[in-house]
Amino acid sequence: MTVDVRAGLEKLAVRLGGEGARVTEAQRLSGGASMETYAYSFEGPRGAERLIVRRRNAPFDPANGRAVSLATEAALITATEANGARVPHVRHVCDDRDGLGEAYVMVRVDGETLGRKITSDPRFDAVRPGLARQCGEVLYGIHRTPVPEGIDLKVVDGAFELDRYEEIYRATGARRPILELAFQYLRKHIPEPVEPVLLHGDFRNGNIMFDSEQGVAAVLDWELAHVGDPAEDMGWICTNSWRFGRPDRPVGGFGDYADLLAGYVAAGGRAIDLSRVRFWQTLGSLRWGVMCLTMYLSWRDGANKSVERPMIGRRVSETEADLVVLLEEGL
Repeated sequence: MTVDVRAGLEKLAVRLGGEGARVTEAQRLSGGASMETYAYSFEGPRGAERLIVRRRNAPFDPANGRAVSLATEAALITATEANGARVPHVRHVCDDRDGLGEAYVMVRVDGETLGRKITSDPRFDAVRPGLARQCGEVLYGIHRTPVPEGIDLKVVDGAFELDRYEEIYRATGARRPILELAFQYLRKHIPEPVEPVLLHGDFRNGNIMFDSEQGVAAVLDWELAHVGDPAEDMGWICTNSWRFGRPDRPVGGFGDYADLLAGYVAAGGRAIDLSRVRFWQTLGSLRWGVMCLTMYLSWRDGANKSVERPMIGRRVSETEADLVVLLEEGL
């Protein structure tokens, strides 16, 4: 069904701002095959508001992949906000009356999300030394949050994730020696299971809004949220692919392991062994390598003609270089 987004946003302004409210901004910021994000503002009798609208433009299939519904995203953001996590405030979850399909509305947070700017722009020089510790603090606010009643999230551990990506890799028919070695190595070093917690699922530089004076402003993009090992979120932000030109700073290209772990404990979390984080970091590089490989193959085989696919596909060699270093160093 075709959705008239502009008309829906006009109706939404009235619903949120009162009769006579009018849209003053409706700019599409980004969007992929199934998701759109809009900078959205209106003025009305109840005042002016600066918001963000996140909507799905294709039917949601809960059986396809890991993504959760937008209503689930909104519920998780609201729950973690109540536990002190730095997240946008959810203003409204859309329903049929809004005419926008599956969507929700957040209060706009100002800041920067471009990873390379966080790691190198002089504007962030003053706050950069404290960002890794802040990330640890923020993660504990997420991890200590109980999954809201009525929400069913996938449960993942190291063995499950390794099996999942090896199955994807084998299905490609590819034979890449470094990836093969990484699967073998990680299979021998799967950490003992721990009590699973709520995970963001894509916690990395690029999905975090940073303020040049305050540091971490908000954690964004919750579509891959699930339940699992708290070290998984830590390992993902330490994966070299998200360091944006600063491989010497393992946490997001801006900080050190010790600060990330210390921030987590200072916020109230249990101490997590660095070796556990490095297992998930290594699995993160392997996982991203497999994802890059499948993107390239989808382009090569004609399933997807987007130029983005082969461009990302080229990065499988970067993950292989990362894995060589990680395997040499060990956990």
